[in-house]
Amino acid sequence: MIPNKIGTEPDLVEVDTTWCSIQPMQVAQGVLTVGELEVHHHQKKDLPVIDVRKPDTTGAVSISGSKYIPYDELVERMDELDENNPTIFFCNGPQCPQSSTAIKNLLSAGYPANKILYYRGGMHDWITLGLPVQGSLQGK
Repeated sequence: MIPNKIGTEPDLVEVDTTWCSIQPMQVAQGVLTVGELEVHHHQKKDLPVIDVRKPDTTGAVSISGSKYIPYDELVERMDELDENNPTIFFCNGPQCPQSSTAIKNLLSAGYPANKILYYRGGMHDWITLGLPVQGSLQGK
């Protein structure tokens, strides 16, 4: 589900576009969708970025500096979220429903929409743009 490194070529990845279905640009009313620049600026300010993917879908790689809370545990672990600052939530990308599901679950549990930011591009776009990751991409 995430782009895979091709051989030993630096920054060359293979992308599988056949899985799942495309997610909407706006996941819920009041929740802002952000792109890579906003994620980068958020990181520079040391603000929270949460990887909500299930363990078997991460490929052992994530956005550098992100915290990991699987989407199906997020509501039970809301006390780990920063109540004073907006948090960016992401998953594997535009075709992955994990972050949109996480956000909808948080909203249903009463978490404020103005504290949620949706990075729709997720790992798919992050890796294909060559942005920094923690962990390592698997080579083929």
